[in-house]
Order: sequence, then C-alpha cells, then structure tokens
Amino acid sequence: MKLEIKELRKQYGKKLVLDGIDLTASGGECIGILGGNGSGKSTLLSILAGIVKANGGSFKAEVEGKARIGYVPQGTPLLEELSAKDNLRLWYDKSTMQKELSDGVLKLLGVDEFLKVPVRKMSGGMKKRLSIGCAVAGDPQILLLDEPTAAIDIACKDRIYAYVKEFASKGGIVLWATHDAHEMELCDECYVLKNGKLTKWDFDGDIHRLAQWIT
Repeated sequence: MKLEIKELRKQYGKKLVLDGIDLTASGGECIGILGGNGSGKSTLLSILAGIVKANGGSFKAEVEGKARIGYVPQGTPLLEELSAKDNLRLWYDKSTMQKELSDGVLKLLGVDEFLKVPVRKMSGGMKKRLSIGCAVAGDPQILLLDEPTAAIDIACKDRIYAYVKEFASKGGIVLWATHDAHEMELCDECYVLKNGKLTKWDFDGDIHRLAQWIT
C-alpha cells in the first residue's frame, strides 16, 4: 500500500496555504505533520479526506480495491444528543459493533466503558476515543488524525497511542498532525508545514530548535 501526494495546492483568496505539497507514505508508516497555528495542517488533512477541494495537484492511494480513509478532525463530529452507542450505530451494523466492543478496536479504545453516556456529557477524551471509533468503522487503510490528543489526559492518550500503533502494525498508513513531542517520537517520519511548504524534519528531541524553525 502506498499514498502519494504530488504538487498539492490550496489557496484561500490571496493566501496560498498549501504550495506544492509532496509526500509519499507506505503501509505500516506513521507520518507526523508539524506546524504552527494556521499553517495548513488541517487544510491538508481535510483535502485528503475529501471534505475540501484542492486548487491543484493530486493524491492517490495504491491499495487492493477501493481506498478507504478514516478521518478524525479537531472538532467533534458526533451527534451531541445521542449516546456513544447510538453514535456507533450510525457507522456499525449490530454484529460488527458487538465484536469490536468485546475484543476489537472499540474495546482497545475503551469505548465500551461509556456506551450509555450522551456525547454532551462526555469528557474531551471520551469524545476523541469515540470519534476515532466511528472513523475506523469499515476498516480504513489510511487514518488521518488532526491533533486527536489535544487537551486530554494521559490515560486517554495512552489508549489512542495503543490503537495507532496497532493500526500501523497491520499495514495501515497514519498521517498525524500534532504538536506533542512524545507523539513525534512515535512517528516513523516527521514533516514541518511552514509558509505552504512541507519539509522533512529529523526530530532529535530538541524542542527549542524545532520551535524556532516552526515560528
């Protein structure tokens, strides 16, 4: 499996947010995408998810059959008035949902622990884990994560890290927009998005050097 992004461009008015983005990822890889606020990370992922249309360039996934993409945006793509279980029912058939809750992805994410809780009463961590659970219904080959662990506790982060590792270990491709140094260390490769350009970054643990480059 392979994901290829070539000369991807996106412009809002006179501002060129993405200026010829090139990136290649293979099955089993987790790619970290770093950048300051407004650098275009969310725009890039939303284009790959098919939500926003690019102004130029292309991207394609070489997989067996039709490529399936799971997308977890920064916001909460859930129905607030419904419980976790009812949100899952929108994405899973009954038998698959029960299997995933007993020994699959939903169990790994701990979604089985708050099935009856309405989304409006959930913590941020619960919402993120449920969002990921909904996004991976149908077994996608590519997973797009837009800062999925922002402002959540360590226990929730650990659940998400465990799932991402498992997803990649089974041959999936992960594109992960993040600011967290620990998450950079979990990625096979890291890139910095700045002034519309994507540049490979060899992260050596020096946060100060990285911060200077991004800003």
